[in-house]
Amino acid sequence: MVMNKRSSDTLVEQIVQLLRAQIQSRTLRPGSKAPSIRQFASQHGVSTFTVVEAYDRLAAQGYLQARRGSGFFVCELAQPGPEQRPRLTEKAVDSYWLLRDVFENSDRGIHAGCGWLPDSWHDGEALQKALRHAARQPDDLLRYGHPKGHAALRERVVRLLAEQDIQADPGQILLTLGASQALDLVARRLTQPGDTVLVDDPGYSNLLSALRLRGLQLVGVPMTPTGPDVDALTSLLQQYQPKLYFTHTQLHNPTGASYNAATAYRVLQLAQQHGFMLVEDNVSHGLLGSAAPTLAGMDQLQRVIHIGSFSKTIAPGLRVGFVAADAALIDELVYHKMVSGMATPQLNEQLVWHILTEGHHRKHLEQLRDRLARAQQRTARRLDMAGFTLFFEPGAGMFLWAQAPAGVDPLTLSQQAAAQDILLAPGYLFRPDQSHSSWLRFNVAYCDNDRLFAFLDSMQRHDFVAT
Repeated sequence: MVMNKRSSDTLVEQIVQLLRAQIQSRTLRPGSKAPSIRQFASQHGVSTFTVVEAYDRLAAQGYLQARRGSGFFVCELAQPGPEQRPRLTEKAVDSYWLLRDVFENSDRGIHAGCGWLPDSWHDGEALQKALRHAARQPDDLLRYGHPKGHAALRERVVRLLAEQDIQADPGQILLTLGASQALDLVARRLTQPGDTVLVDDPGYSNLLSALRLRGLQLVGVPMTPTGPDVDALTSLLQQYQPKLYFTHTQLHNPTGASYNAATAYRVLQLAQQHGFMLVEDNVSHGLLGSAAPTLAGMDQLQRVIHIGSFSKTIAPGLRVGFVAADAALIDELVYHKMVSGMATPQLNEQLVWHILTEGHHRKHLEQLRDRLARAQQRTARRLDMAGFTLFFEPGAGMFLWAQAPAGVDPLTLSQQAAAQDILLAPGYLFRPDQSHSSWLRFNVAYCDNDRLFAFLDSMQRHDFVAT
């Protein structure tokens, strides 16, 4: 092979590809000595420095082994074994099930109950551009970032919040490892084990698990299609004195509900009267095309702590979220953030900043919203035909909350689905007390699948009642 100096691949990459192919085809046998660096450089007309870099890369990848004073030798390649990740059927449908599935998922499974978008729905091209941009400034990525997070991204968050009528300055913004860390920091700073907090019922399963682990007493506020049931909330406040109310205001997880203005006003009024703070989880805002009220917009961060994230709209793996709150509280949260994990990754924050500012993101969001709206409509019709009853149809976002047909137990149904590599999310996972629920959460982005609905249709022919 002659090195092509006009190729889009670097000379190092060409050498790596050549030797890797020879090792994989066993032209270069395991245990044999690779051509010496000088010999290879002379034969192919490249510098010895280029060959050294290529050999080092092959050694790092497990194809070559360096032996001091003797050169490089070909390694015995490990033979691919059976798939190590467990099938869905090997997991119990318990309170940790959805958390584990993020990391232990089956590639061929149907993730109809998960909480994230398919990889192909994200803007991969924008992420590649952002990575190339970051690579041109590597020195910025080697040191710890600002304790509050990347300054330019915090300024961008301020502008995004202003579009929701939330007035803030960069000193009121703290970047976090996704919304999960933001929620955890707030709970850690403002509660002690044994405290009572209000939560949505049903509510975000990961949050409920985290609050239970902290030893908090969870009191559920029933959800309606327009937000929490304010009459039920009023009644609960006569029995309890909560410190906080954790609530999801737009495209609620798992029901898809969004607060209307009347509900938001009444919840804020009750918080003022009874002296508790509101933690507004608004991670799905970018998926909602129409304007909707936020608690922070009506309160201007006086009694409201506002939490957002870019996981739903850019990429969950980047783990970039934020807290917007009173500046004094932000300073206290910074201390807890630094103690638990120092600064957040500056690379990830720069990537998000670049994607938000390069000019294509708004168009991507519009396309994503349209795609989800179509998926919402299709999934709603098919669930209706399968005998499910919908909580309501949000027409946007990822989730539909559906009640199983009479006589069908969602937990048993989910266990049977797992045996066929179908991930369902039974409703009890979203209850504050994990009590029985006849409901399930469906992620519409994964539900355009005939195998899923063939399974659900089989409920008419099989017994899925609890044993």
